Amino acid sequence: MDDLDLARIQFAFTSIYHFLFVPMTIGMSILVAILHTRWHRRGTPELKRVLRFFGGLMLISVAVGVVTGLVQEFQFGTNWSAYSRFVGDVFGAPLAMEGLLAFFLESTFLGLWLFGFGVLPRTVHLVTAWMVPLGACLSALFIIAANSWMQHPTGYTINPDTGRAELTSIGDLFTNRVFVWSYLHVLLVALIFGACLMLAVSAWQLRRSRNVAEFSSTAKLSIVVLFIAALLQMQVGGQLGINETTYQPMKIAAAEANWMTCQPCSFSLLQIGGWTADDPPTKIIEVPHLLSLLATGTWDGEVQGLTPLNEQYQQQFGDGDYIPPVFIQYWSMRVMAYGGALLVLFAAWGLWAMWRRKLPTSRVFLWVASWIMITPFFMATAGWLLTESGRQPWIVQGLMMTADGLSGSGTATQIIISLVIVATLYLSIGVVAAVLMIRHARRGIPDESSEADAADREHADDTTPSLTY
Repeated sequence: MDDLDLARIQFAFTSIYHFLFVPMTIGMSILVAILHTRWHRRGTPELKRVLRFFGGLMLISVAVGVVTGLVQEFQFGTNWSAYSRFVGDVFGAPLAMEGLLAFFLESTFLGLWLFGFGVLPRTVHLVTAWMVPLGACLSALFIIAANSWMQHPTGYTINPDTGRAELTSIGDLFTNRVFVWSYLHVLLVALIFGACLMLAVSAWQLRRSRNVAEFSSTAKLSIVVLFIAALLQMQVGGQLGINETTYQPMKIAAAEANWMTCQPCSFSLLQIGGWTADDPPTKIIEVPHLLSLLATGTWDGEVQGLTPLNEQYQQQFGDGDYIPPVFIQYWSMRVMAYGGALLVLFAAWGLWAMWRRKLPTSRVFLWVASWIMITPFFMATAGWLLTESGRQPWIVQGLMMTADGLSGSGTATQIIISLVIVATLYLSIGVVAAVLMIRHARRGIPDESSEADAADREHADDTTPSLTY
C-alpha cells in the first residue's frame, strides 16, 4: 500500500469510529429530554432516578464522541492539506458555525442540565434538557452540509487565480438536495441508535425483574421510537437512492454490481461474483423491478451500468478508472437494507408484546432486545462505507481526485506509525467506554434510600463557609 491507501485507511478508521458515538449521543440526548419532560410533568422521584440513570449513559457517549472527533480533524492538516486548501473557503463557514455555535451550545447546556438538579427552576431546567439535543442536531447539520457538498457541489465558484473553490451562496449549501435528505437520514439513524441502547438496557434489567415499572416504561418508549424511526428510514433511504442516481450514478450502479445499463432493473438479494467487468455474477435471488424503483422511483426506470458510465467519465475528465470498489458497495448496501428491515420487524414484535401487555414477561423478546444494540453499529459502518467509498476516486465529486488531495509531505512509515498510535488510543478509549457503560447499565437505577444517603454524605462533606449579609 502507498501513502494514499494508508492515509485513506487512517481517515476511514477515525471517521467510522467517531460516528459510532455521534448518533448514539444525539439519539440519547433526545430520549433523555423526553424523559425529563415526563419528570417535569409528573415530578415523581422514580422518574427522576430513571432520568439520571439514562443521563449517565448519555454523558459517557458525549465524552468519547468529543475526544474521537478532535483527532479526526487533525488529519486535514497532516494527511490532507491539499484537499483542505481546495475546500477551505467552502468548508470554513459551516465548520466555524459548528464549532462556535453548535458545540458550545451543546456543551454549555449539558453542564447546566447536569448540575441543575435542585438548583435551576424546573422550567429552566427542562429548557436546558432540550437545548442539549438541539445543539447536537445543529452540530450534525453543519457537518453533513459540508459532507454533502463533497457529494454534490453547489453554490460555489472556482477562483481562476488560486484554483480553489469559493462559496458564493450559503443558501445553496443548506438547500442542497443531497444535504436535506442526508441530514434527515442521520437524524433517524440517531433515533435508532438511542432507541436500541435504551431498549437493550431496559430489556437486560427486565430479564432480572429489576425496577419493572420504570424499565417497562423506558422499553415501551424506545420500541415506539425505534419502530417509527426505522420505518421512516426506509422511505428516506429510497429518496437517497434517487439522489445518487441523479448526482452520483456510479455509486448506485456499484451498489448493485450493475455493469451494463438495464431497464427495468432487478435487485439481487444475494449474488456470487460480479465484482469486476470480467467476472459475470451469479444472481441467486432477484426481485424484479426493485432496483428501478429504488434508484429512480419508477417501476421501469433505467439504471446506467458501470462500464458505460466509466466511458462517459473518461471522455469528460480524461483517462482513468472511475469505478469504486464494487464489492464494498454491494455488501454495504445490503447490510444497511437488511438491518433496517430487521429493525422494523423487531420493533413490530415489540409493539405486539406491548399490545398483549406481556412485554415485561416476554423472555425471548427481552433476550433478543438485550443484543439489538449491535445492529445499528453494523448499519452505521456500512452506511459510511457506502457513502464515502462509493464516491471514489473523487474526494470532491467531479472537482478533485482523492489522490490530488493528499499532503504528500509524510512518508508511508510515518502514516503507519500514526495509524498504529491512533488505533491503539481509540481501541483503549472504546474499551474504557464500553466497560463504563456496561457497568453503569448493569448497576441499574439506585433506590431512594441510596440517593438520600449520598446526599447526606455530600452535605456532611461540604465545608464551604456560608456568607452572611
